[in-house]
Amino acid sequence: MKEVTIYTDGACSGNPGPGGWGAILMFNQHRKEMSGGEPLTTNNRMEIQAVISALSQLKEPCRVKVYSDSAYVVNCFQQGWIRGWLKNGWKNSKNQPVENKELWQELWRLMGIHQVEYVKVKGHSDNELNNRCDQLAREAIKSLSVK
Repeated sequence: MKEVTIYTDGACSGNPGPGGWGAILMFNQHRKEMSGGEPLTTNNRMEIQAVISALSQLKEPCRVKVYSDSAYVVNCFQQGWIRGWLKNGWKNSKNQPVENKELWQELWRLMGIHQVEYVKVKGHSDNELNNRCDQLAREAIKSLSVK
């Protein structure tokens, strides 16, 4: 399996409000930057969307390390929230519907294709690639207001 490294970040101007996401995919010497946004969304949705969009670029099953500053995304898998949601019919620990269910379902589908490991990074610190993803996400928000 090819080994791919992905950095992601999401941002929102207001929460909810215009939002953007950024991702960097790296394989050997290749590097691809990508971003997108939505006019009315939340930061959490953009964090998940960044990972979905990045994984969707992979053309074959890969071993992937996803670096994210989103505790929401990382903890979902490191702490096993997703397994509880699946077991409980997409209900959270308070027996309420899981927020952003459709995004989590799409991410879970993609994770069935790839071997994904999540790594938490500190946001807005000295991590150059995380900072670049944040910049991509914020630029995506700005481009929404230009249209």
